[in-house]
Amino acid sequence: MLTVVNDDGSTRDGSLIDEIVREGARRMLAAALEAEVDAYMAELASERDDQGHRLVVRNGRHQPRKVTTASGVIEVKAPRVNDRRIDAATGERKRFSSAILPPWARKSPKISEVLPLLYLHGLSSGDFVPALEPFLGSSAGLSPGTVTCLTAQWQADHAAFGERDLSAADYVYVWADGIHLKVRLEQAKCCVLVLMGVRADGAKELIAMADGYRESSESWANLLRDAARRGMRALVLAVGDGALGFWKALAEVFPATRPQRCWVHKTANVLDGLPKSAQPAAKKAIQDICNAEDREHAGRAVKVFARQYGAKFPKAVKKITDDEDELLAFYDFPAEHWIHLRTTNPIESTFATVRLRTKVTRVPAPARPPSRWSSSSSSPPRLAGGP
Repeated sequence: MLTVVNDDGSTRDGSLIDEIVREGARRMLAAALEAEVDAYMAELASERDDQGHRLVVRNGRHQPRKVTTASGVIEVKAPRVNDRRIDAATGERKRFSSAILPPWARKSPKISEVLPLLYLHGLSSGDFVPALEPFLGSSAGLSPGTVTCLTAQWQADHAAFGERDLSAADYVYVWADGIHLKVRLEQAKCCVLVLMGVRADGAKELIAMADGYRESSESWANLLRDAARRGMRALVLAVGDGALGFWKALAEVFPATRPQRCWVHKTANVLDGLPKSAQPAAKKAIQDICNAEDREHAGRAVKVFARQYGAKFPKAVKKITDDEDELLAFYDFPAEHWIHLRTTNPIESTFATVRLRTKVTRVPAPARPPSRWSSSSSSPPRLAGGP
């Protein structure tokens, strides 16, 4: 299912995080049901009739069933088992019944109690049983082997996302940012490097993610080279903060791509060089620059800012004047795009919930691949409602 994501992380059916959680819940449930049936089949592999045929075999899948969870309504097709064994006590045929999703189950009454436990435990493999046992009523279907299978599938999905072909993607703009999370990473000063692009039809997509050290130029260059290797073509404009590593890497890998500095980061950086008493007026003057009606008026606003603060605070003013071309690049593009090209907010807003969650868990959850979002629209490039 293709979903358009707005600047604030919302989608037509809710928020971006809700879409990710819903898809993750569907995949986890489907994988758990498969693992449960595999374990059942392996346990009874020796059960055979007089002709040597197995008494317990797979028999396709049940009809799709919608299950209501705290993540929303998800649809699942449970695997079907044909069990031809006879119960000696009753004389009736035995039946396989899933401990995870019983035939009658249409909603989870305990999901609201489970979610806090999942976040608390951080979804580490060793905590799956204690985290999900209140939901299932037992640990059935969640043996260490099952957890291992689920983890392996998630890692495979993550690897597939990182290797997918990008040659058909028609990205026009890209946002780049380093997300620093307060979790136990393999090395200090490590962060998540994120590339998010917008296609010609106005749909926003997460392009790539990778671990980076101090947002170094080599870390960014490795990420950009990998995207280029997978077929991503040069973009028209790249939006990022003042991290020199990214801009150096961009000039090396995609030299034709124009840079656009993030006004939110720039504003904070300039205000840090001013006394608190001067910050409110200076912030208004900076907003007059980035919200000007066109590039000509923005250039005049830069000169006004320089006259007002250049004598007392030359270093703060140079942070604007030295990067004027990179700060005003967005004016060379359609006016309806300006609001989206001035900042790296598409990344910041999307990862706001991740930051909130890691403040609680203090440990990263198992790697999961981000969903791919795009739009079915074939209209000319536009970012209506947010790319």
